[in-house]
Amino acid sequence: MTSTPAAAGPFKITVQPSGRAFEANAHETILAAGIRQGVGLPYGCKDGACGSCKCRMLEGRVEHGPHQSKALSAEEAAAGLILTCCGVPQSDVVLESRQVTDESGYPIKRMPARVSSLARLSHDVMLVRLQLPANDAMRFHAGQYIEFILRDGARRSYSMANAPHTAAGQPGAVPPVGPGVELHIRHMPGGKFTDHVFGAMKEKEILRIEGPYGSFFLREDSDKPIVLLASGTGFAPIKAVIEHMQFKSITRPAVLYWGGRRPADLYMDDWLRAKQAEMPNLAYVPVVSNALPEDGWTGRTGFVHRAVLEDLPDLSGHQVYACGAPIVVDSARADYTREAGLPPEEFYADAFTTEADKAQP
Repeated sequence: MTSTPAAAGPFKITVQPSGRAFEANAHETILAAGIRQGVGLPYGCKDGACGSCKCRMLEGRVEHGPHQSKALSAEEAAAGLILTCCGVPQSDVVLESRQVTDESGYPIKRMPARVSSLARLSHDVMLVRLQLPANDAMRFHAGQYIEFILRDGARRSYSMANAPHTAAGQPGAVPPVGPGVELHIRHMPGGKFTDHVFGAMKEKEILRIEGPYGSFFLREDSDKPIVLLASGTGFAPIKAVIEHMQFKSITRPAVLYWGGRRPADLYMDDWLRAKQAEMPNLAYVPVVSNALPEDGWTGRTGFVHRAVLEDLPDLSGHQVYACGAPIVVDSARADYTREAGLPPEEFYADAFTTEADKAQP
C-alpha cells in the first residue's frame, strides 16, 4: 500500500473573529499570502526573529521554516501558537488574530522615491524625507513602514514618521509636487544601507521603495487610555500616531514613555514638548538609562518599559503601543501581561529587528 501524498494547496486561511479569509498557494507562508491579498496580519521582521506575527491556530496544520526560539518556543508551538511569517499551511487553517480588522489592508505598491532632504537629528540619527510620485499615491496608516529595495535585492525596513494627512502632495502645482514621507534612520556602522545614508547619499537621489507594511497603527474603535512606548528611533512611528491623533481630534488619554541611553538620544524632545502643550490629553515621560555626569540629567532613569509599571501598575484597562529594540518590546509584552494585567490582544508592537538580530542563531 502506498501512502497518499500531502495536498499541495491552495489552502483556505480563515482569521477569527473578523472572518477574513484568503488562500495560500503551495509552499507559500500564511503571512505572504495574507499580504498578497490585502489581509493585515500582524508582523514585524518577516524572518522568524521577533515573534510579532505569533498567533493561535484553532484548526489545521502548518510546517515552520527556520526561526528563532525567542520568537516561538517549543512550549508555545505545543500550545498551538504559530508564526505566520514562516508557517506554511499543510491543510486549511483557522487562526485567531484579533488585530485583523476590515480596515487594515491598504494595497502594497512598489514605486520610485526621490530624496528631497537630509537632516541630522543627532550624531547617529538622520531625518530622510522622500518625495513619492504625484500620480500614484500610497495610502497608509500612521505607524506603518516601507521597505527600500536595494540594487542586490536586499531590503531594509523603516517606519514612516509622519501621519498620512501630512504626506499629501500638490498635484496641481507646476511641476507637480508628489506626496512625501519622513524617515528616522539610525546609523549602524558597517551597515550596507545606513553607511550609504550617512556617507554618499545626496538630495535628488532615486531609490526604490515598497509599502505600506505592518499592522502597527492606532485602533480607533476603542476608548481605552493609551500607553505609547518607544526606545531610540522606535519614536518614528509613535510620532506619526501622535500627529494622527491630533489631526483626528482623538482625545483619549495618552502617555508616551521614550527611552534612550543618553539625553541626546531623545532627538525630538523639543518637538514633543511643543506637541504636549498643544494636546491636553498627551503626557510625555522621557527616560534615560546611561546618563553621564556631564549630561546633567535630572529626569527618570532606568529601563523605559519598567518606568511604565512604576507609574501604572494596573494596565488591565489600557492599550499599549510599543516600538523599538526587540529586547524592549519583548520585555514590555511579557511584563505588562504578567505583572500588570494587560490583555495580550491590547499590546500592539513593532520591533525594530536589525540584520544582525536576524542573523543570530
